[in-house]
Amino acid sequence: MLNTIQRKLLLFRSRTPLLLATALLIAHGIAQAAVASTLPPIRLAMIEGLSGSFTNAGEAVQRNLQLAIEMINARGGVKLPDGRHLLALTTFDNKQNVEDALTEFRHVTDQHIPFVLQGNSSAVALALTEAINKHNQRMPDNRVLFLNYSAVDPALTNEKCSPWHFRFDASSDMRMNALTEVIQGDTQAKKIYLIGQDYSFGRQVVKSARTMLANKRPDIQIAGEDLHPIGKIKDFAPYAAKIKASGADAVITGNWGNDLTLLIKATRDAGMNIKFYTFYANALGAPAAIGDAGVGRVRAVAEWHPNVGGKESDAFYQRFRQRYPDSKDDYAHLRLYVMLDMLVSAIEKARTTQAAAVARSLETASYDNGFYQARMRAEDHQLLQPLYVSVMQKKSDGGIRFDNEGSGYGFKTERYTESRLTALPTSCKMIREY
Repeated sequence: MLNTIQRKLLLFRSRTPLLLATALLIAHGIAQAAVASTLPPIRLAMIEGLSGSFTNAGEAVQRNLQLAIEMINARGGVKLPDGRHLLALTTFDNKQNVEDALTEFRHVTDQHIPFVLQGNSSAVALALTEAINKHNQRMPDNRVLFLNYSAVDPALTNEKCSPWHFRFDASSDMRMNALTEVIQGDTQAKKIYLIGQDYSFGRQVVKSARTMLANKRPDIQIAGEDLHPIGKIKDFAPYAAKIKASGADAVITGNWGNDLTLLIKATRDAGMNIKFYTFYANALGAPAAIGDAGVGRVRAVAEWHPNVGGKESDAFYQRFRQRYPDSKDDYAHLRLYVMLDMLVSAIEKARTTQAAAVARSLETASYDNGFYQARMRAEDHQLLQPLYVSVMQKKSDGGIRFDNEGSGYGFKTERYTESRLTALPTSCKMIREY
């Protein structure tokens, strides 16, 4: 039966509509999953903020992980010597703080879940890395592997690197390097304001912006600098007033979630027509908050965006939108799908879910899905992947195919950096226990 379905899929894929091909794939997956469901699932623990100021960011991650798991399970799950196992996600709410994250981690280890997924806070990621190092040393029969999808503090793959930690996002320095390459060529940039969240990641963004601008554009003046409490500011008008008074013509910020949306709203309400160089202005309400003032002026940096173009990229995005048609849910994180695909391949290569064996397999892994190529750097467990700096456009102007979150605004590639050129030196001195 399975071979028949597979033959039909191959026969019709090139000459049938997308929905029919998808239906055949689902039918094949259901049959595969029915077999896999008789074996215990491979459990994944997401430790993330699912309540509080950054609920929307945590929920966006959960949606992407869930779809990635559904896609893997639809093709039969994970092949191990005893048969195929489905993936299963369990969520743990850390309320976006370190103490709760460590409490939830203890619950994860009590349940013997072998893989921890987290990213929406570098402070949490650093604390989890330390906790996992200690746990794995004490409990060699219950070791855990940490898959980090968006905690971008460079320390995690430098002085704080760990054999149990793998990062699937570009570090903040890698992202800043891409942004400042664009600024380097912007002859109109004269005065730049730096603003960020007052924790490890936000401080590093400001530091690396200063260093890289000094090297690439020493003529640019830093008009001002601010660090604000993370997730606690409800009115950014005072910060917008300071930016306006500084005379800055551009802002660099690593803010994310509501801290970014509210900052941009405040500058818009203050009547400022200013450039923003950001890490995360392409979702979570930011495009709608920016509006026309951002067209041609707001930039974001990421490993992918919906207007990259190409059949494979479009198919990936359309599948996401079919699964999550509500415009408020429109935030596709390609790196989460890459992360889980690479994890599955590493498990299958290791022929076990045992952390040390999977780590050995994963640290030399590479990935290619037809429109995106990446490889894991063994020295520091940093994924080397392409980076796009994209600039905000209005969909009705005809320059882009897809907008973000139904806002009428999307992003168009301004600068592409292939994966080998995104690599930065590492100071990691990893001591492996496997």
